[in-house]
Parts: sequence; C-alpha cells; structure tokens
Amino acid sequence: MVHEGFLLFLILALFAGILSGVPAMLAIAGVPLVTALFAGAIGHFDLGFLSFYPARVWGVMTNTLLIAVPLFVLMGVLLERSGLAERMLAVLSRMLGGSPRGIALSVLAFSTLIAASTGIIGATVVMLVLISLPAMLEAGIKPRIASGVICASGTLGQIIPPSILLVLLGDQIGNSYMEAQQKAGNFAITPVSVGDMFAGAMLPGLMLVLLYAAFIAVALRPAKTTPRQQREAVPLAEVLSTFLPPILLILAVLGSILAGAATTTEAAGLGAVGALLLAGYNAPGGQGLGKAAILAAALAALGFVVLRLTGTRGGGALALLAAALLAAGVALAAWRLLRNGVLHGALVETIRISGMVFGIVVAASMLSLVFRGFGGDIAVEHMLAAVPGGVHGALAVVLAVVFLLGFMLEAVEIIYIVVPLLGPPILGTDISPVWFGVLLAMNLQTSFLTPPFGFALFYFRSVAPRGVTTRDIYFGIIPFVGLQIVALGILIAIPDLATWLPDLMFR
Repeated sequence: MVHEGFLLFLILALFAGILSGVPAMLAIAGVPLVTALFAGAIGHFDLGFLSFYPARVWGVMTNTLLIAVPLFVLMGVLLERSGLAERMLAVLSRMLGGSPRGIALSVLAFSTLIAASTGIIGATVVMLVLISLPAMLEAGIKPRIASGVICASGTLGQIIPPSILLVLLGDQIGNSYMEAQQKAGNFAITPVSVGDMFAGAMLPGLMLVLLYAAFIAVALRPAKTTPRQQREAVPLAEVLSTFLPPILLILAVLGSILAGAATTTEAAGLGAVGALLLAGYNAPGGQGLGKAAILAAALAALGFVVLRLTGTRGGGALALLAAALLAAGVALAAWRLLRNGVLHGALVETIRISGMVFGIVVAASMLSLVFRGFGGDIAVEHMLAAVPGGVHGALAVVLAVVFLLGFMLEAVEIIYIVVPLLGPPILGTDISPVWFGVLLAMNLQTSFLTPPFGFALFYFRSVAPRGVTTRDIYFGIIPFVGLQIVALGILIAIPDLATWLPDLMFR
C-alpha cells in the first residue's frame, strides 16, 4: 500500500534535516526512523520492516568492494601530501610557458593527471589555489576566469577513473540493476562491475577535458609574450622523474582492473602501496641506501603487475625475492613518512573521509528500507511510467532531479538516495546500466560546482585571497557548468561514448 502523505512528509523532512546543518548521516537515518516509528504507532507502517535493517548493515560491512574506498582515499592523500603534485605542476608550467593560456592549460593538464591519482576534490582545489592562483593572477588572468579554471579542473577526479564516486556508483548501479532485472523476469543477467564504470567513464571524462581546454584556448587569446613568459626547455630526466612514477602507478591500477587481472579492491590495495612507496621516496631526508631500497621495492611491485597482466608465471625464488624487496621497501617508506609526520596525517584524513562515506552508506540503508515500507518504490514506478516520452522521458526526469539536488546535497548523499529509489524503474528496461551510471556521474560532477552548496566553491573560498570575491567565484564557474551540460547532452546523444570501451574490453 502506498502512503503518499507519509512519503511526502519523509522527503520534505529529510531535506529540512540535511539543510539544517545536522550531520548528513544523522539526518538520512534519523528522519526515516522517526517517521516510521510515528507512522507505526498510529497503524500506518509495519514496524517489522525495521527488523531487516541489521542484515542490511551487515551486508555493507561484508561488501568487499567498499574496502576499495579507504584504499583509494589513502592513495590520493599520500600523493597529495608527498610534494609530488607541486613538482608536477611546477614542471608543467615551465614546459607550457608563463603566458596566461599556458598557465591555465598547465593547471588543466595537471588536474587531469592528478585526478586519476587522487580523486579527492578538497585537497586538489586547495592545492591548486595555493600553488597556481598567484601565478595565474600575476600572468594577467582575470580572477573570474582563474576561479572557474581551478574549481572546474579540481572536480575532474569525480569522472576520471579511478574515482571514489565511480566505485560507489558501480556498487549501487550493480545492485539496483540486478534487482530490477530479476523483478522484470530476466534472470540471465550480465553483472555490472566497477570495472565497467571505469571503462565507461574514460572517453566522457576525456571529452570534458577537451571541452575545458577549448574554452580556455578561446577565452585566453595569446598576447605578445614577455621574456618571462617563454617556454622553458625542461631537462628530459626531470620530466621523466616527475611524471613517470605517477603515470606508471595509474596505469598499474587501471590496467590491472581493465585487464581483469585484479578486482577493484585488489587494485586499490596496489594503488595504496604504490602511493606509499612514492611518498616515501620523495620524503625529505634519508638519502642513498633508503631511496635505493624503496626504488627496488617499487620495481618489484611493478614487476608483479606486469607478470600478472601478461599472464607470465615467474620462478618461485624470483617471486620470493621480489616479495621480500616489496615488504622491506613498504616498511622503510612507512617509517620515513611516520617520522616526518606525513603518515599520521594521511591516516587521520583517510579515516575522516572514509567514515563520512560509510556513515552515509549505512544511514541510506535505513532511508531505503523505510521508503519501501511506505510503498515508495511502487509510487516512483507509477510516477515514472506516467511521464511522457516513455523510458527516455523517465530518464530525463531522473537526470533533472539529480541536477537540482546537486544545488543542495553532496554527491555521495545523492547516490545513496536517488539510485536505490529512482534507479530501478530505469534499470528494469533495456537501457544500458553503464550508460546510465556514467550519465549520473557526469551529472553529479556539477553538484561540486553549483552554488550555494558546491563544495569546490567552499574549498576555493576558504583559501583564496580577499582580492578574489565570492562574486568572481560564482560567475567564474558558469561557463564550466555550461560545458558540463553540453558534455552531458553529447553523452545522451551518443551512448557509445560510455558503452563502446566496456563492451570491447569485457563483453
């Protein structure tokens, strides 16, 4: 039975709770629980539904896929705190020149590369503001354009894999797709994995980067360069030592997933170990033998990956030696980072971010349970079925809802509210679940840029100088939000952008 009045009250109270400043986890779990208890007391809700909640929480706790979330977070935090990111941006700026266009493109190129390494918006935006904003303003770039470039570039980690957002979406899309197809009577289901989501997001992510680059090239027309703005001939050794390690790490993580040699969780573990070795190698102090040992461990880890990807089986003695080198290098890198205070800060930040994510995941299980107890799944199915345009009309409604929610809620909250509640009617049709997931990811990326609660804007404002006004920040992101909508439209018109690579690699 559908209880429309209680459903409406639940939705309104949920948004009121979140926007009131109460921690999102408490609002997402507390409002449905209080509503269910009240409705149960007057005979309009079967409190037996709540008995399923412990099993749902246990399902979250035993979901090995979600272990990848803290591992990817640790990978990103370690790379951000190691000082490697600053070196990469400095070398890119010298290579592309100090002209306004060169600096802005170097920020975009750096963000694209670091997005595939970290995927943590707060750290990326703050780092870009502190390192690149003064150089951009000094080169004559208007504060409005500089703000837009930094905020938009800093959010690329949400669409370019490996992304925490794509891991969470892959988990939810996979579960909802399986449930919706079984409900529709289709039991010969090809599962949707995080690897599908990673492969599906690659081309759309690169398309968005190209749109940003085209806008920068047009908005910052080249002027007559001064001697300070000439491109610098950076030694090849410096370029390789700066960019090769993170590129190899990214290729190892993504390659092991896309080649089917490792699960997402195993690849995340590889990424965390690789980031630990990179951060330990770049940590100040302990030259000579220490760095050589860490480098040997990194080469041993890379050898393991190459052997796994190529299917080659190494000899027992060689594998044992490589494992010993890797263990010794990881221990040495961890000791150096612990002594410098980097490891402690990285672990605390990882626990904080992961706790926020898992808190919302557990809380959303209560919301989904109570929503279904009131018959919300039936109401949503009937509502979307009545939308003109059939399945594509329903898809447009879901995307519009996600876009509007992006003005008020964080992406993780939207994933665990929208996908379980609105996703099944769409995923029960013949629409590609990978395409649907990538559309949601592209749409969710706008939530980090749209005021009043765009988190990239908050991070930028917290560290930007007073000369850059809030008005500059808000107006600066408008063209980039427009480009995201254009990219979304292209992806809707050409679904193969999201489905071609997964079909090629996994089907």
